[in-house]
Amino acid sequence: MVVSRKNISSASPYEPVIGFSRAVKIGNRVLVGGTAPVGPDGRNVGVGDAAAQTRRCIEIARIALEEAGASLADVVRTRIFLTRRMDWEAVGRAHGEAFGEIRPAATMVIAAGLIDPEWLVEIEFEAEIGG
Repeated sequence: MVVSRKNISSASPYEPVIGFSRAVKIGNRVLVGGTAPVGPDGRNVGVGDAAAQTRRCIEIARIALEEAGASLADVVRTRIFLTRRMDWEAVGRAHGEAFGEIRPAATMVIAAGLIDPEWLVEIEFEAEIGG
């Protein structure tokens, strides 16, 4: 059995340099790589505001999921990386705005830092279409 693969780009200038895709669809599974709070203009969104950054990460993932034929309702796991422990509640509430009814398995990790020091949050998403 051949499983189809579809790479989904977010047009990030880093994709070809690093060699990654925003998301990869394999069969009914969609994996969305670490998603940072970057706006369509390439500028950081919500500088200093972890909840706003979380909402932007979820929005970017939603767009990639839709391109793969999935939705936020198909998300079964999220991994949230925070740089400031104090932001966990605000980030959790913003995550709950999108996933309160869906309730995917979720992990929050405090990281020493992310690639851009203005990023307070980076999130990975996994979805199962029809799951």
